[in-house]
Amino acid sequence: MASNRSAACTLDPTALASIREEHLGRRHRSLSPVLEGLTLDEAAQRRTALFGDGFFGPFVVLDGEALEHNLSTMSAWCAARGVALAPHGKTTMAPQLFARQAAHGAWGITAANAGHLRIYREFGVSRILLANQLLDPSALRWLANELDGDPAFEFSCWVDSVRGVELMTKALQGARRQVDVLVELGGEGGRTGVRDTATALAVAEAAHASPALRLRGTGGYEGALSHDTDEAALTKISSYVDGLRELVISLAEKGLLDQTEQILVTAGGSAYFDRVADSLTTGWPEGLDVLPILRSGAYLTHDDGFYREISPLGAHSRIAGVESLRPALRAWAQVTSKPTDELALLTIGKRDASFDEGLPEPQLHRKPGQDAVALDGHTVTKLNDQHAFLALPAGSPIEVGDWVGLGLSHPCTVFDKWPLIPVVDTDGETVLDFVRTYF
Repeated sequence: MASNRSAACTLDPTALASIREEHLGRRHRSLSPVLEGLTLDEAAQRRTALFGDGFFGPFVVLDGEALEHNLSTMSAWCAARGVALAPHGKTTMAPQLFARQAAHGAWGITAANAGHLRIYREFGVSRILLANQLLDPSALRWLANELDGDPAFEFSCWVDSVRGVELMTKALQGARRQVDVLVELGGEGGRTGVRDTATALAVAEAAHASPALRLRGTGGYEGALSHDTDEAALTKISSYVDGLRELVISLAEKGLLDQTEQILVTAGGSAYFDRVADSLTTGWPEGLDVLPILRSGAYLTHDDGFYREISPLGAHSRIAGVESLRPALRAWAQVTSKPTDELALLTIGKRDASFDEGLPEPQLHRKPGQDAVALDGHTVTKLNDQHAFLALPAGSPIEVGDWVGLGLSHPCTVFDKWPLIPVVDTDGETVLDFVRTYF
């Protein structure tokens, strides 16, 4: 293993500053009317109150303290384990948050498609890992221009077929810089990626021979292989990531990898990053200069559902001596109807909150003009487009006009619904800042 590690990625400070100069208005959904027409920066300086200053419900907020805790915790753990972090930006699509991740040492930002690449580059992200194939000729020509125009820009993406290598090579004819690629290793029941060693070698040989490409290592995604944390599931994850390491070693022995720079090997969603680190920081031959990279993205906000239950730093932590991540997302919705003593309807639905990995979790109750208090024994049973069905236990204090604070599961399908998200102080109501998303 190499002791040196590449520096953190950077973003364009001028482009980031432009976010704060955007004027806010009605298109920003829940924004209080008292902030309309102000720039984002001016609105943040007002230190408005979610309820006292008339934000329109429903709204989703970020807990500023929890965000900072998660950033610091993951950064310190990665440094201690000797792995780089290229968090998946698709989780938030928020350059302000990318910048905070970079400030905490993120090696790069991961993207999923060409549209992400263009947005990332608009804000000057200096190192991008595309965890996918990039075969669209138009996008490849655009990428070639970005690489040719900025010698400091670093980019890499997957390849998993000889046909894909051929398409990339054709589209990149005339480009001055080679595009770095990683052979993607798949797994049984997984998504993309080669499924056997023979195919992996054929793809690697094709990439090595391509004048337009430079083979830098391997990558893959273990999260699609299991959603459990029992020993059998964890063993399956470890076996898969061991396979990534073994593939790198094999490609290096065959002379197929460009070793003028560090070899890249990457895996790691937000559910099994402990097992990924275990496998990618051991077992390397002496002298092989390898950079293990995690791509966990949901750690930033964590959640009150899927990741709370499965994350290595969740409610059932698998990492000793490190404080668990904290949920940083919360939704607020008003009780709009109470047709029976057993049922209330909230002003939040599929258009507002995630529901693909668990329904919103009622946690807080706020009567108008009063502080929020804990809410137990209440359950959201289903969502319509704009309504949540709240099952009420006997003696429930819920009345029409009250507000309910909800924990959310799976942040990846929350951020895309909100172009502007308030960041709140420890009181849960004072707005410290706003985060702009770019979906």
